[in-house]
Amino acid sequence: YRAGLPSLPLVGQGKRGPEGYLTYLLRQANASVRLALDRVLAKEDMTYPQQSVLTLIRAYEAISAADLARLALLTPQTVNGIVRALEMRGAIRKEPDPVHGRILRLLVTEDGRALNKRCRALTAPIEAALKAKMNANAEAAIRQWLVEVAAAFLE
Repeated sequence: YRAGLPSLPLVGQGKRGPEGYLTYLLRQANASVRLALDRVLAKEDMTYPQQSVLTLIRAYEAISAADLARLALLTPQTVNGIVRALEMRGAIRKEPDPVHGRILRLLVTEDGRALNKRCRALTAPIEAALKAKMNANAEAAIRQWLVEVAAAFLE
């Protein structure tokens, strides 16, 4: 309640709408999708960063935690916490690198594959809802634009 003050704009209104700063609009979209993802993943006692990390380990089998942090766009400390949680629940295991024994390689277990599959099923409707908000002809351009934005600011 904001007695005597103007009401706060809803999504789509004022600076939260199309005339808002692009940086804010990206953050607003990301935050709303992230919240939806965390809510559905809670059914598996997972967070979106945990699911992202598990998916990346599955996609890039035997990745190191340092490389994983770079790919996931997370700090090494955050990745170490996520890796520890996934390892404790039996979703991943660590194996020494055959050449550089000090480097630990991350591998998905069978339980981890099953967990990742269940989580992907939970997040699939959100992915579908995102696609449904796009004009089919614009999807490729939007995807390319998002990649170009990321590349431009990660250099």
